Amino acid sequence: MKIVGFVGMPGSGKSVAADVARQMGIQVVVMGDVIRDEAARLGLEPCDQNLGRVGNLLRERGGACAVAQRCLEKIGWGSDLVVVEGIRSKDEVDFFRSCCRDFCLIEVYVPEEVRLERIASRRRSDDGSDAEAVAERDSREIKWGMDLAIKAADRRIENDGPVEELRMKVGGLLRDYSHEP
Repeated sequence: MKIVGFVGMPGSGKSVAADVARQMGIQVVVMGDVIRDEAARLGLEPCDQNLGRVGNLLRERGGACAVAQRCLEKIGWGSDLVVVEGIRSKDEVDFFRSCCRDFCLIEVYVPEEVRLERIASRRRSDDGSDAEAVAERDSREIKWGMDLAIKAADRRIENDGPVEELRMKVGGLLRDYSHEP
């Protein structure tokens, strides 16, 4: 089995990349869903502050790879290709590389000013309401090791154009990767 992981700062386009994979019939495991599921289990509203606390809690209790380990449990091992969306640290990258010798990490990159505009327009419950909240979330994710995870990427997809352009890039990359020996 091959695993493709998507990494990138909030608002970079990882969710769009995961949607493309789903549309291609590829199993997608979303790391943020592990945190949202745990927040729901704890009876917490899925806002940025609560989800950040739950992410920290899971990592404090279960180690740096706690979220990645829970994701691995969700993977259907009969699949040829699985996408993991939302890798947040180099420890998680190393974990997936150790579990799957055919792991490819792809950074979804968007220029900062475009990323901030997209976050403001999408209105997700975990985005925060202003630039300060976005900066706080970015800081938390960098503390988890997001910057090192991004540096560990095998490939980079530039997401500075229309969403359809990103969809085409991701679709082509996943098709190519699924056919590699």
